[in-house]
Amino acid sequence: MKRSSGILLWKKENNQYYVLLTHFGGPYWDKLDKGAWSVQKGLVESNEKVLNAAIRESSEETNLILNNKIDYLASKKVSNNKLVIMFESYFDGDIFNFKSNNFTLEWPPKSGSIKEFPEMDKIKWFTLEEALTYINPSQTFFIKRLKEKLSLKDQNN
Repeated sequence: MKRSSGILLWKKENNQYYVLLTHFGGPYWDKLDKGAWSVQKGLVESNEKVLNAAIRESSEETNLILNNKIDYLASKKVSNNKLVIMFESYFDGDIFNFKSNNFTLEWPPKSGSIKEFPEMDKIKWFTLEEALTYINPSQTFFIKRLKEKLSLKDQNN
């Protein structure tokens, strides 16, 4: 089974929690908004530790420097026979240095023209409730798990 891992970044401002999501890049996603946002994640390479893959993917897709503790959040098997392992971390850094790696695609299809696109083309903070609307539906589980975890954290403080 293929494995994918990522890090769901969050912050708290004015007693409100926010998660940092990225918008899928490329021509198939450029006009979509709801359902077109994602946690920074990607495939775990052979002989790579899951957490190292999550950190690598976050760096490749955002160019952000993570400077806080990273904790396990949850795992979920998704429809394409892949296991997604998600971590979470408080993030208080600057997102203005956002830059994603690129991928190539024949565009338009069957044109023979190969073009380069950013893997992720935007980055934005969403409240937990907003994130449930804008994140790719296969990832809502992780927003809900983070919400539960942060609620427990608030109760214990």
